This record gives sequence, structure tokens and C-alpha cells, in this order.
Amino acid sequence: MTRRALELLEAQMAEAYDMLRERLDRLTDDEFAWEPAPGAWTVHQNERGMWIADYEEPDPIPAPITTIGWRVVHVADCKLMYHEYAFGPGRLQWPELEAPHTAVHALAALHERQSTLMDAVRGLPDDADLDTERMTNWGEPWPTWRILWTMVHHDLWHGGEIGALMDLHRVVHEDT
Repeated sequence: MTRRALELLEAQMAEAYDMLRERLDRLTDDEFAWEPAPGAWTVHQNERGMWIADYEEPDPIPAPITTIGWRVVHVADCKLMYHEYAFGPGRLQWPELEAPHTAVHALAALHERQSTLMDAVRGLPDDADLDTERMTNWGEPWPTWRILWTMVHHDLWHGGEIGALMDLHRVVHEDT
């Protein structure tokens, strides 16, 4: 039994997440909620008073620009949903997820969900389990390695977008 591939994926997941978290270390509520353009997807209260992140299925083409907060919540929610279906009971649905609506709470959710996902990876017995098919929240089975690699990709992709939005926020608000 070997764990070399698992250790590599675990290291990649940790490194991608660390890059994302480093960029978010000093995220403020102002940055979190800033709308870079009219109609930006954001985190807001719905008609029942529940905090939600805008979402459509299927994604509109082109997808709307988002707030930094939306991206952070999206990354955290995806970690939760991928874990829920690949390693958990597979019952949560997107409309049930209440979104954290402040920077502090969103970062806490992101960290908690990353930790839960990493614990699941550390609990895999050996590399052979990477080919085990696990369910996704849309009902399609994927091999474990693909689910874990998707989380690496997700952190890097959305982390880059978050970084660009934070840079834009800084430039737009330099003189104010």
C-alpha cells in the first residue's frame, strides 16, 4: 500500500488553498460586499430573510461578474457540497445553504470546509482509493482523484479572480 499520489494531491490542495487564504487574510466587509458592476452576483437576503448567494442553473452565458464575497462563499460552498456527496451523506441541496454574509464569517466557513475536506483525504487508506468512484452533487460519479483535483483547480481559478477583484477594488478606492 502506497500513499504517494494521495500525499501529492493533499499537498496540492493545501498549497492552492494557502495561496487563496493568503490573498484573503485582510479581507474587509467593504471589499466583501463591493459590487464592481451593476447586476453583480452577490450575497444578500432573500424574501424570507435567509442570506443566500446568487445562483442559477445552468450558469448563464456569459456569467455575471461577482462580488468578492460571492466568490469566497462559492468556493466555501463548493468544498461543502463536494465533501457532502463524495464523503458524506449526500443530502444537502444548494437552496438549503445559508451564505455567510460578512468577511469574517465567510473566511471561517472557508477554513472549516477546507479542513473537513482535508480530513477526508487524510482518511483515505491508500492510492488505490483514488480510482474509487464517488458521487457528485449533480448525480454523476467521478473518480476520487478528479473530485480532489477539482478542488485544487477551484481554489486556483477563483483565487485568481478574487485577487483581480481585490486589486480592482484597491485601485477604484485609492482616492476615497
